Amino acid sequence: MYSQQRDLPNTKALFPEYREIYSQVLQNCIRRVQRAFDRWIKGDSNGKRAGRPRFKGVGRYRSFTFPQMKQDCIRGKFIHLPKIGPVKLIQHRPLPDGFTIKTATVTRKVDGWYSLLRAQGVQ
Repeated sequence: MYSQQRDLPNTKALFPEYREIYSQVLQNCIRRVQRAFDRWIKGDSNGKRAGRPRFKGVGRYRSFTFPQMKQDCIRGKFIHLPKIGPVKLIQHRPLPDGFTIKTATVTRKVDGWYSLLRAQGVQ
């Protein structure tokens, strides 16, 4: 996993379309694939193994995660995502006082794209 993450600059040099993707999103994708294969080979703590990971084609990868978000990423009715820019946001409930945004996962559903923000309280 770490060798693949170290090789990402070379991959971006060979494939110019990868330069448009935020580097932490690519690293998170490698981490997700590694975790899927580990669960298939080793199993979980009870020894139960998951099925073999299937290849996801171009249109089958439904989500991607930004592992770090700036604290001022929500500006009015928009959320600012790195390398994407401002995206319209429908915020169902306000962020509680003292909480900070840790990650943002962008998911494609049948009726559009959605963002799930994970927040954590300051300790």
